[in-house]
Amino acid sequence: MTSRVRRESKSLRLGPLSAIPPTFQAALALFLVAGLFAFSFQQLAYQWNWAAVYKYRAKFLQGWMVTVLISVTALLASTAIGLVFAFARRSSVLVLRYLAAIYVELIRGTPLLVQILIFFYVVAEAFHVSNRFVVGVLTLSLFSGAYISEIIRVGIESVGKSQLDSARAVGFTSAQTYRYVVFPQALRQSLPPLAGQFASLIKDSSLLSIIAINEFTLNAQEVNAFTYSTLESYLPLAIGYLALTLPLSLWTRRMEARSRYET
Repeated sequence: MTSRVRRESKSLRLGPLSAIPPTFQAALALFLVAGLFAFSFQQLAYQWNWAAVYKYRAKFLQGWMVTVLISVTALLASTAIGLVFAFARRSSVLVLRYLAAIYVELIRGTPLLVQILIFFYVVAEAFHVSNRFVVGVLTLSLFSGAYISEIIRVGIESVGKSQLDSARAVGFTSAQTYRYVVFPQALRQSLPPLAGQFASLIKDSSLLSIIAINEFTLNAQEVNAFTYSTLESYLPLAIGYLALTLPLSLWTRRMEARSRYET
């Protein structure tokens, strides 16, 4: 009887929408967003020319595959860089801490576009590296790695000192403490911002078109230059990036739900 009263009380607080199935509410929200964009496009006095853009479908696919390769490589590299510098920021060696702090503040305080130009035209030239793909992925990884290092560092520092003391009291080594106590809790805290950073990394790869890497954005720009069909060239671009970022967001949300527990 008590549980029934609680359910009815909760239903009254949430209002009449609580009786509608969540799937239907999600479909309704999607319908409203789609309706907004459909109405906006209908108001345009624009002559669509999909036939001209469709001829370059292979170019779109090639650019999308290059973006996938860049994103996957940069995701792995930036995560490794972030881990290294997160521990460097917490190191007892002052030189490492200062180097990590300078790296993080320098990268986070300057635009990615400027970093790409400096790394490609200055640093890469100094070391005689002419491969645009390598320079682009390395620059993107260093840029994202600075943000990931801070996310990981804050996640690690969110674990209370009392838990570390308890781990040492039961005989855990430093490796075991990080494995069984620190990392599970840090991961739970870090997943939401990491998901956002990973999605930003994928979208930031579009800036590599400035050094003429034939990724998705550059190919879309070239198709636009060939066909003079701006919307038809850039709408597939938006859909292609969404196809990369949305599964990543859903996967991290699922991981977050699996790692959540009551405290």
